[in-house]
Amino acid sequence: MTTTHFGFETVDEQDKARRVRGVFDSVAPKYDIMNDLMSGGLHRLWKAYAVAVANVQEGQRVLDIAGGTGDLALAFARKAGPAGSVVHTDINAAMLCAGRDRLLDAGVVLPTVVCDAEQLPFPDGYFDLVSVAFGLRNMTHKDAAIAEMARVLKPRGKLLVLEFSRVAKPLAKAYDWYSFKVLPRIGQLVAGDAASYRYLAESIRMHPGQQELKALMRKNGFGHVDYHNLTGGVVALHVGIKC
Repeated sequence: MTTTHFGFETVDEQDKARRVRGVFDSVAPKYDIMNDLMSGGLHRLWKAYAVAVANVQEGQRVLDIAGGTGDLALAFARKAGPAGSVVHTDINAAMLCAGRDRLLDAGVVLPTVVCDAEQLPFPDGYFDLVSVAFGLRNMTHKDAAIAEMARVLKPRGKLLVLEFSRVAKPLAKAYDWYSFKVLPRIGQLVAGDAASYRYLAESIRMHPGQQELKALMRKNGFGHVDYHNLTGGVVALHVGIKC
């Protein structure tokens, strides 16, 4: 049996995707409200920064992986304009449906695809930009997913990975207290689900830190990689340029 981690728990590799899907099936109805509560609204600023760095131009093709409730896809669609295209994807159908409904409410219709980032159903060299926000840490084979993102990008295309990362040392104790004591309680009160938010805190600790993720991207198709720490390293934005 090949094993991997699900938070701090060791599980059968074949079982991780099912369990991650269960987490997001549970949290989908309250996902946006919980994002605002648990980040104090900062997630909006982190995503706005990612959109600014992406610098999507009129007519470009964009792939939003783990697009969830569609906030990045919506922002990219406004930049790409009617001559461009933005594909909104997620492995979780419940999250994708919530995102599609949100996009429709905003008057935006985008291609919406349920797919696994480790096996993207798109041709080589198709997109100008690929983004994945707060989704990479849930993927079983991060190296395979990053290699797939590189495959579907055009030469010199750009990958943005916005993800929780390693906080600066002075913040570590307070961040751990908030993550393991406060966050599950908020999850229980608002979403009726403490366990999923405990998994969130654990999954962040198991995810590669800034330098490790940079090296992983360099190893899997990206010749130049930079990262930008946000909010003391609570979140990092990695930017990779395809070789």
